[in-house]
Amino acid sequence: MQTLAQIKAMLEERGLHPRHALGQNFLIDKNLLGKLLDAAEVKPGELVLEVGPGTGTLTEALLERGCNVVACELDDSLAAMLGERMPAMGYGGGERFRLVQGDCLDKGKVLNKTAAAAIGDTPFKLVANLPYGAATPLMLNLLIDHPRCSSQAVTIQKEVAQRMGARPACKEYGLLSVVTQALGTVETVASLPPECFWPRPEVTSAMVVVRRRPDPLTRDGAGLAALCQRAFSKRRKQLGSILGRDHPLPPGVSATQRPEELSPQAFVQLLELIEAEPA
Repeated sequence: MQTLAQIKAMLEERGLHPRHALGQNFLIDKNLLGKLLDAAEVKPGELVLEVGPGTGTLTEALLERGCNVVACELDDSLAAMLGERMPAMGYGGGERFRLVQGDCLDKGKVLNKTAAAAIGDTPFKLVANLPYGAATPLMLNLLIDHPRCSSQAVTIQKEVAQRMGARPACKEYGLLSVVTQALGTVETVASLPPECFWPRPEVTSAMVVVRRRPDPLTRDGAGLAALCQRAFSKRRKQLGSILGRDHPLPPGVSATQRPEELSPQAFVQLLELIEAEPA
């Protein structure tokens, strides 16, 4: 694993500095890096999508474990560094390592088309120390639109991790909670204080694994997300005010309840009722 001194030296050699605007906080704790890899349960020959590889610390560890890696890096300078470093280590220009230079999301919503093409129809996992700004849209897109992504093992802002695993009737519960829990299971692996990163972020991070359910509560993740967006945009209003007083509701759900009181199962049942309505 790259040490902090090595990371600083690589950047200084090229006149580079971590860019706060791109959420560049490098994970420098060797034990936690190993914990992330163990939680991801990566195996030799598996395809891994990594977003925000930075100087390549996690990338190298994945390759050493025998994985094939598609790495997506937004920073042109860091991408150039990886483009030089990986071939020098014997990983460039083949199936083992492919570098995609650009934003991991096209138009801020869907997986970068070049990265998607590099993955193709191969089953894959996301393993990454995610830039905070990309975490929620990327993870939702992979859950909803990429069923071949079997799991996502990531370090993210602790607040986002709490929202993923939140239960009904708490302030963190919302669209992210419902969609994540309807399509997957959430496991928090560790809490990461700021000193685990360089530079130190202003917030606490968390390491989580989201595993795709073999039997998701719905096959229409996009429809569920749209319903949740509609409901939680007016989360303090009652369902009757949001949907209409005569709108059919699932058993056990009343028009006087608020969106935050409905379980993921109830949201799925509500979606099914809506989709069953005549056009």
